[in-house]
Amino acid sequence: MSVLIKNGVVVNADRTFKADVYCKDGKIAAVGENLDVPSDAEVVDADGQYVLPGGIDPHTHMQFPFMGTVASDDFYTGTAAALAGGTTSIIDFVIPQPGQRLLDAYQQWREWAEKSAADYTFHVAITWWDDSVHEDMETLVREYGVNSFKHFMAYKNAIMADDETLVKSFRRCVELGAMPTVHAENGELVYQLQQEMLAKGITGPEAHPLSRPPFVEGEAANRAIQVAQAMHTPIYIVHVSCKDSLDAITRARSAGQRVYGEVLAGHLCIDDSVYRSEDFDIAAGHVMSPPFRSKEHQDALWNGLQGGNLHTTATDHCCFCKDQKAAGRDDFTKIPNGTAGVEDRMAILWDEGVNKGRLTLSEFVAVTSTNTAKLFNMYPRKGSVSVDADADIVVWDPKGTRTISADTHHMNVDFNIFEGRTVTGIPSHTLSRGKVVWCNGELNAERGAGRYVERPAFAPVIEAVTRQTELNEPKAVKR
Repeated sequence: MSVLIKNGVVVNADRTFKADVYCKDGKIAAVGENLDVPSDAEVVDADGQYVLPGGIDPHTHMQFPFMGTVASDDFYTGTAAALAGGTTSIIDFVIPQPGQRLLDAYQQWREWAEKSAADYTFHVAITWWDDSVHEDMETLVREYGVNSFKHFMAYKNAIMADDETLVKSFRRCVELGAMPTVHAENGELVYQLQQEMLAKGITGPEAHPLSRPPFVEGEAANRAIQVAQAMHTPIYIVHVSCKDSLDAITRARSAGQRVYGEVLAGHLCIDDSVYRSEDFDIAAGHVMSPPFRSKEHQDALWNGLQGGNLHTTATDHCCFCKDQKAAGRDDFTKIPNGTAGVEDRMAILWDEGVNKGRLTLSEFVAVTSTNTAKLFNMYPRKGSVSVDADADIVVWDPKGTRTISADTHHMNVDFNIFEGRTVTGIPSHTLSRGKVVWCNGELNAERGAGRYVERPAFAPVIEAVTRQTELNEPKAVKR
């Protein structure tokens, strides 16, 4: 199987140049002009279009058992929809129940993911602590290519990691060369504010953002950053939604600390007025954590993305249908938290970013693909249009348009947070491991074609922090 993409403009995170791209046996075999390729190669004409590394979504939850139900997109439907939108790899989450062995949960998620149409890999959540967790973390890193661990600072009485767990897990990450990541919300404050809202008789979705105000996120982000500083580890903060947590990241980075921020496509362009809709399905359909914020926070997030204090874009794709959301009709705390977006992220970022002058072409590639590949040690295999990289490529039509709707999207959910939005800039073709799986509106995703991606420990940023820590190791005073 070989494919020649011709007449396009290649855009990588470091440069843009005119070139053809030849793919063979799942890899990029040549990049340049006037390539000598077999006459039977499949040809994709990219005239007037850009040739980009396939998108990498670093934050998805496919088939996730959560809040008494299961996310409606499984690993096949979710990754197939991702391919339709130009995303060719996802990083999903293994989330053990408290008391469950990490390795048992990991094997369960690997089994679920065998049906993936696109490449996938996993962060593993630390939801409790004992000697078996300490042991399993090493096995996951050494034998299964896991190099990142997730910590929920929210969801009290469920999967929340307290400060002791954070310290022990972060220290273990340092030993293993893995990246700790956090969902930064103060779980105790959220719980207390939820009870306050219910006591006041505010039981609908409008109570959701009131129970999770920006300072709840900012406090947790700041605390996690301080723990990371004490443990001498970099830290990656997922779904930064507000100025408060962005300010904590910016302060730490200006002081030289290795802190990285992720922002969701939805948080960049949807405001909190959605929760005041009189239509329950609309209001509940937007319930996710952290919630959508006011416009001032959206402006701050764009500034963070442009200024380099936010580094990756994701979706937190975790979708529930209207009947699942209805479980919380009389109690907002029972509305399953999550929204869809894995199919729409690239187009939303292009339309709101590139088309409005907020992002350059190379910056778009960096925040949708390359930065994730670098932080989680998949680069240049992923995140680059270069020889020997995986042939995960999207041919991007900057003039193509699409009106986003639950009626036409490929995600297995009956609601879309971007409903009715017309975007300019869409993928005309998506290649996954050298195979054309999306072509001008036709999806040819193959069940089980995706492969698990092992990620080595000690990514470059972790090596740098480790070296710095060793050089500054405190020494006892001889007396």
